[in-house]
Amino acid sequence: MDYTTLGSTDIKVSKICVGAMSFGQPGTMHEWTLDYPTSEKVIKDALALGINFFDTANVYSQGTSEEYLGRALHQNIARDKVVLASKVYFNPGRLSRQAIQREIDGSLKRLGTDYLDLYIIHRFDYDTPIEETMAALNDLVKAGKVRAIGASAMYGYQFYNMQLAARDHGWAQFQTMENHYNLLYREDERELIPICRQMNVSLMPYSPLAAGHLSHTGWRTDTLRSRTDKVAMGKYDKTEAEDYRIVQRVAELAAKYQVSMSQIALAWQWAKGVAAPIVGSTKAAHLEEAAGALAVHLTPADVDYLEALYLPHPIVGALDQNPPAGTVLIDEKK
Repeated sequence: MDYTTLGSTDIKVSKICVGAMSFGQPGTMHEWTLDYPTSEKVIKDALALGINFFDTANVYSQGTSEEYLGRALHQNIARDKVVLASKVYFNPGRLSRQAIQREIDGSLKRLGTDYLDLYIIHRFDYDTPIEETMAALNDLVKAGKVRAIGASAMYGYQFYNMQLAARDHGWAQFQTMENHYNLLYREDERELIPICRQMNVSLMPYSPLAAGHLSHTGWRTDTLRSRTDKVAMGKYDKTEAEDYRIVQRVAELAAKYQVSMSQIALAWQWAKGVAAPIVGSTKAAHLEEAAGALAVHLTPADVDYLEALYLPHPIVGALDQNPPAGTVLIDEKK
């Protein structure tokens, strides 16, 4: 396993982050999530590969994702040997001071720890003043409940303004960006990613394999997730016609290098300067394959070939307004 550090911190993470949205009581958020025994097995397999970075959220599977992850880690590894990230926003009060103070305590309790290595705002909150949010996050750092803070999908100007507010007040600044980024969705290359590079903010994109579309030929498979994941359908099905041509190029390069398509898609992420893509895994083989991708090195010509067919996409990730209260699955295909 290869490792890197997050932003300007001393937090050392594996260059693969395990996405814990795959863990949690099935039916509480998605039908395809893993029960506790299966979740623990995948987590143990990740640890055996040298993966030490795990990302979850307060709302994943109604809190059972955090519960399963915390329990499995407690039973298999010392707390200081792993890097735990969770998120806040899709909860009552969004990113208000009161909500952040309440939600961090809930996450810590479910995870069975007294601190998070990384606390991420899940989206931009249109109802709470930026200064209130950044001050509340800074208070968590000062209190020792959080080592560092990060942000997730939002518009570049929003992220920039939040960073400036923190800088101007001497508060903790974001060290990571968890954005929607893969070969089929590259809209953040326009603004958000250059801002992150300028500010030494590490990228830890979600959906690096585009919900599996970059891991196989054919747009759909017969897996439970492929049949039931309405969020993935909402994100990607509208642009299937143009995007499948890119999938075919991934397949071509995979054949050329005699590796899997997933490994080509992940190798592209590291070639683009990503610190640690978030890999959602329901099987040990998925993580073993991801770890193997670290040995795949694409040439500049390979990268150009993969990127050449990309066309502008509708925004998927950043929100134009806060969704109705209680909303968790924002991209869901109705």
